[in-house]
Amino acid sequence: MRRTLFAAATLAVVALSTSATALGQTHATALKGTVGPGFTIKLTKAGASFKALPAGTYRITVSDRAAIHNFVLEKEHGAERTITSVGFTGTKTVTMKLTKGTWKFYCEPHKSAMFGTFTVK
Repeated sequence: MRRTLFAAATLAVVALSTSATALGQTHATALKGTVGPGFTIKLTKAGASFKALPAGTYRITVSDRAAIHNFVLEKEHGAERTITSVGFTGTKTVTMKLTKGTWKFYCEPHKSAMFGTFTVK
């Protein structure tokens, strides 16, 4: 009986500490990108545009509303991630770690007119 009680108590402590660890984990911050239907592109956080973000992990959901556009996220002198491609319409979600530096989002075929920038601090 004592062994059973001890085992049950041990399992309860492990379960509580595992739950506390899971609760302490940080979640990815949501960003929303939109490209099209016209010649527009934007990236927002909680419905508002931004110029700076803290470094961290972000869940980026892009709504691509025109097959003639795509959505690319690029770090100056660094990583480039094509989130949606030309020919695709619909929604895609990616999770990315954004590191310190200047970032640009743009539509590759219309890069000179459809772009935005922000800084990660």
